[in-house]
Amino acid sequence: MTNHQNEYFPTVRGGITAAKGFQAAGLHCGIKKEKKDLAVIFSELPAPVAAVFTTNRTVAEPLIVDKLQLKNNHKCSAVIINSGNANACTGRRGLEDAWTTIKEAARALKLPRKHVLVSSTGVIGKPLPIGKLKAGVRTAAKQLGRDGHADAAEAILTTDTHPKEYAARFRIGSKSVTIGGMAKGSGMIAPNMATMLAFVTTDVVISHTLLQRALKKAVTKTFNRITVDGDTSTNDMVLLLANGLAANLAIRTLNPAYEMFYAGLEQVLSALAKMIARDGEGATKLIEVVVTGAKEEEDAVLAARAIANSNLVKTAVHGADANWGRILAAVGYSGVVFSPEKVEISFDHLPILRRNFRANFSEEKARAALSNEHVNITVDLNLGRKSATFWTCDLSREYVSINANYRT
Repeated sequence: MTNHQNEYFPTVRGGITAAKGFQAAGLHCGIKKEKKDLAVIFSELPAPVAAVFTTNRTVAEPLIVDKLQLKNNHKCSAVIINSGNANACTGRRGLEDAWTTIKEAARALKLPRKHVLVSSTGVIGKPLPIGKLKAGVRTAAKQLGRDGHADAAEAILTTDTHPKEYAARFRIGSKSVTIGGMAKGSGMIAPNMATMLAFVTTDVVISHTLLQRALKKAVTKTFNRITVDGDTSTNDMVLLLANGLAANLAIRTLNPAYEMFYAGLEQVLSALAKMIARDGEGATKLIEVVVTGAKEEEDAVLAARAIANSNLVKTAVHGADANWGRILAAVGYSGVVFSPEKVEISFDHLPILRRNFRANFSEEKARAALSNEHVNITVDLNLGRKSATFWTCDLSREYVSINANYRT
């Protein structure tokens, strides 16, 4: 369901458990009526962990607890994720429930409490059915295995139409290493750090400092370049665990091994990010917005984000309407200083707008380009050499229907 044309490293099956030493489980514990709603990720060794959290000032209670857990400790052995209930805006009760979940998981998995993190996604403002969650954690602990990745990927979903898993394997020095992950996200997607969650595991040996550096940079280039509806969630988080079982020469400096690891990480996160954008609520198309010819990369980012967030652009693409004026207007309010008469726009390499507002194109060919499942919109500002890419989806009537009845 995603475009892998930029893959550099070969992909493998297994998602969150593709890397050595990771197990997972996913099951139904009763938060949702029928579907799976509880996932557990487990590392056989305590793993250095990097994290990126939402910048929304309304922060869900599990994220508050996780930040406290990570304040003086940078290792993690287990992550407990529930769906169907965000445990957000739940106050003291929500904090207590998050800590209770950690204690229950630590007991069931025989781990120090400081090595357990929690995550939630779903409806905001409702307390967790903590008794059901605790029972589910105990059951999940007994079901952990390398083959549990698919169940875990399914258990973290909310309005998603399908699970999102991806893993890549390559070599660092003489050692084979793997990076794998799973994500959820369909609506309330406008990451600013993605409701969006992503969990990534690797068996690479790397220092915590460089792990955090790599994650932050990769998130900026991937999850922070997708948007579905312009809403930044209260629960957005990305976790990256590195247990070191690949036994490669430890990565402790910005050397070629680090660059190799970073390239693999960006590939995995990029694939997951595009899966989220393609699976936007009610979406029928993945839209790739590429802005080129900018003086600075930040200008390209601003322009691409404005286009990708534009409801008018997204509805036009849904209807296969080559309304280039909406695209140019979005660039105009993006905050970028540019010359409108210099802008050129194309759809899947079909020139639509040329310099000086010349728009002589075949409506039939433009409609065909916009009718593909993967639509490419390229905007050249013709001012410099910097560029940026964003991914989004079309906006359909189904999006309104889903969100008008989300709590029911």
